[in-house]
Amino acid sequence: MGNGPAVEEVIIHTGQHYDANMSEIFFNQMEIPKPTVMLDFGALSHGTMTGRMLEAIEKEILARRPDWVLVYGDTNSTLAGALAAAKLHVPVAHVEAGLRSFNKAMPEEINRILTDHTSTRLFCPTSTAVRNLAREGITEGVHHVGDVMYDAALQFGALAEKTSTILDDLKLTPKSYLLATVHRQENTDSRERLENIFAAFAEIATADRPLVLPMHPRTRSFVKRYGMEPQLLRNPNVRTIDPVGFLDMIFLEKQAAVILTDSGGVQKEAYFHGVPCITLRDETEWVETVEAGWNQVAGADKGAVMMAVDGGSVGKVIHEYGEGTASEAILSYLLYVVPTS
Repeated sequence: MGNGPAVEEVIIHTGQHYDANMSEIFFNQMEIPKPTVMLDFGALSHGTMTGRMLEAIEKEILARRPDWVLVYGDTNSTLAGALAAAKLHVPVAHVEAGLRSFNKAMPEEINRILTDHTSTRLFCPTSTAVRNLAREGITEGVHHVGDVMYDAALQFGALAEKTSTILDDLKLTPKSYLLATVHRQENTDSRERLENIFAAFAEIATADRPLVLPMHPRTRSFVKRYGMEPQLLRNPNVRTIDPVGFLDMIFLEKQAAVILTDSGGVQKEAYFHGVPCITLRDETEWVETVEAGWNQVAGADKGAVMMAVDGGSVGKVIHEYGEGTASEAILSYLLYVVPTS
């Protein structure tokens, strides 16, 4: 790419992920340039947040007239960026296109569908994602490029090994602890589901195999609302901590015995680092991880989670995610391939 055209990148940070350990530290540790535009739309309802983002991003697009608007994933920021660009007839490129949980109760599922149907370039991490789009009539501009998160896992996994001190800080032994993350709306907004998940955690955590739970700000607010702090404290081997930095989280994932999560990204990262995963949802977009034997979908059922922990195992190699060159492929398509529609 060294002899290719010059590219000016303008980063718009919407503020949707507003915790310092879940936003600012990523820019610092991954050496991402500081955002050109910094908005502040965290901690709002879905409609309010998306509407304000849409208005603000539209102004930036009108002022800057970019050749492409590049959006990632399935957040409200993703949808707002795609809608703002599409209405102004600026081509949209969607990274992680074609993912489907087939559960429209998830806000993320609505964001994915609408973003894909407004995009000119759709960069899919798997062939399953390509097929999902084809079933919805989307075939133009669709490319299976592999997974950009695998690119990041290769690049930053080695760095985390060299720099992170999180295991020493928490006095953890490699491969002798469980790592959990919980933040999805389907779990946090349901007291019953959250109580069941925490009850499972209390049963499976032991002195020899503690469970470490970096507490997402969203989850912490619901724990307080439901008065569930005593339940979390019932077993001292369930260790709740503040969100950790990017490299520390990677190292916690790499060294865990098993990962329990409702995060799509963490499911994949578990596979990238060779760690069995238990998904605390009723379905997953990353069906390859289940089919290959790395991931078990347990939902919020206490018994299912306990059984899954005891049955966690490694699986087969997943070639769908590529060789760590997805980012290069995306850049090539944006710079050198003329859209056909």
